[in-house]
Amino acid sequence: MLKAYDEQLRTDAETPGAVSVTRYGPLRLITFDGGRGFISYQDLGGADEAGIEALVAAAVAHFEADPAIDEVEWKTRGHDAAPGLHETLLRHGFAPEDPESIMIGEAKLLAVDVPLPDGVVLRSITSAEDVRAAGIMQDGVFGSPTSEGRLGEVVRRIAAGECEMWVAEADGEIVSAGRIDPVPNTEFAGIWGGATLEEWRGRGIYRALTAARARTAIALGKRYIHSDSTEFSRPILERSGLVKVGTTTPYVRRFD
Repeated sequence: MLKAYDEQLRTDAETPGAVSVTRYGPLRLITFDGGRGFISYQDLGGADEAGIEALVAAAVAHFEADPAIDEVEWKTRGHDAAPGLHETLLRHGFAPEDPESIMIGEAKLLAVDVPLPDGVVLRSITSAEDVRAAGIMQDGVFGSPTSEGRLGEVVRRIAAGECEMWVAEADGEIVSAGRIDPVPNTEFAGIWGGATLEEWRGRGIYRALTAARARTAIALGKRYIHSDSTEFSRPILERSGLVKVGTTTPYVRRFD
């Protein structure tokens, strides 16, 4: 599964909705709406420490030249050969965020019936108002600022059929939400942004939300579900049969 992940997902497939993609050696330097830059790659081409220093410096210079960029994320994977990358990123102003688990498994393992607490309902949302409400809830759970540009991009992608967003509601309040992104021309669909309000955790809501998204993936002919999971969601996905195949750590540099 890790081989399929590297070959199928670590390509332009992981950057839907990009404004631009610039290639520099093995790197993909991606710009999104809302002033976001993103750096990814399938591998680093066997670069030694000096080579990695040159790649990081070139990537930083690329985004520094764009005054619209507010922050850049360099997405690392724990199984890559990347000598000195951590130290080099720190020297260039990047700060590591919490590591996440790369989880992969058969979609059919997640598409199970999960009983919901009384009064909780699931639905797929499409309106800008609903997406904004879900996004604000997710950002509150993750402690992140809300980006109107990012929310607008999700609305656009939903309208284009590129992703779906599901929510769980109780008395009209969104208590859990998550997105599913079928990846074109691959066997994969990704589940992203899964968040549940603290007082509603431990009641099966996130698992039910994941099952709904897995059924979408199966209907679209996808075999695998993948997710970069926090420690909140990893145990739930493991109980459903997904496997931790590696780790990923985002390194973020913010521009003044």
